[in-house]
Amino acid sequence: MTRINTIFAELRSQGRKALMPFVVGGHPVRLPGLLGGLERGGASIVEVGIPFSDPIADGPVIAAAMHKALVAGVTPEGVFSQVREARDGGCGVGLVAMVSVSIVHRCGGPAGFAQRAAAAGFDGLIVPDVPLEESGPVREAAAAAGLCCSLLVAPTTPPKRAEAIAQACTGFVYLLARSGVTGEQQQSPEVAGPVERLRAVTDLPIAVGFGISTPGHVRDVVRHADAAIVGSAMVRRLEEAGAAGEDVPQAAERFATHLTQGL
Repeated sequence: MTRINTIFAELRSQGRKALMPFVVGGHPVRLPGLLGGLERGGASIVEVGIPFSDPIADGPVIAAAMHKALVAGVTPEGVFSQVREARDGGCGVGLVAMVSVSIVHRCGGPAGFAQRAAAAGFDGLIVPDVPLEESGPVREAAAAAGLCCSLLVAPTTPPKRAEAIAQACTGFVYLLARSGVTGEQQQSPEVAGPVERLRAVTDLPIAVGFGISTPGHVRDVVRHADAAIVGSAMVRRLEEAGAAGEDVPQAAERFATHLTQGL
């Protein structure tokens, strides 16, 4: 049982759903303060993006933030160090690393990366660019290190393949609300059908992301799914707060609190 399993089990027992913000590791401020703000704002699990020069499905907001983090010198080891500091400071939210498979291979391979992530205080991995057929070593390494490992199901994924992906996941299944890249949207996604189809083939919690930006979007998503993932909208607000000289952790707490109105 990872911390992710425990969090979702407790939420389910209480009839509650999860807010899962996404942030870029080390940008625009260090993680200990930022994660504290998100936890106070009601986040249950936080996805921490490991900065990468060629993000696979990230829209312009997250891609720009990733670039700034890299220019500022943020490295995977730096992210691990900041997560370790946050855990030492009492951070209790679930933490999942969103990481490109190329970084995994450059940082000790699946076993080495998973061990370092677990030692730092991560609870799980999302590796968005590893195909199901090539995911075995990453999933096995995550399990050996006590981490969950989630793969992505797209709206266009054929049913049989979606079933195979869901059955390969641990912790939760990441369902994309929309095709394409991440980014804020005006309308709520239609997720009832995709969630229902996944429910028929897995008992794992289902977390929905891509384009979820407002409390209304969160509300519409968690009517069906177990968690709403908010990425670009969160990253943009943190960027704006930093550029305006505001307290970024406080801005994170305010926006998370705002989003939890949808829960």
